[in-house]
Amino acid sequence: MNTGNEVRRMDVRFEGHVQGVGFRWTTARLAAGFPISGFVRNEPDGSVRLTAEGREADLLAFLQAIEISPVGRYISRRQVEWRDATGEFRAFEIGY
Repeated sequence: MNTGNEVRRMDVRFEGHVQGVGFRWTTARLAAGFPISGFVRNEPDGSVRLTAEGREADLLAFLQAIEISPVGRYISRRQVEWRDATGEFRAFEIGY
């Protein structure tokens, strides 16, 4: 049974008008308020990829914070995949 305290990896693909609107910057600023690590980056197809690791409850709260932030209105679709955490990240960064 998952209590939300398990460390997990969340991979999210955001689609919509998510590039050129401060999406990565806003996401990184929001990430600073959560005990998570990972990255956010623009993809060549116009989507934004977010990969983050932390407690599942924190990751879900982070995702909700993105969706209710001002850039959330630009999201038309999101796909979330859960995986086992790898521990490869030490901070949350903007990828280029």
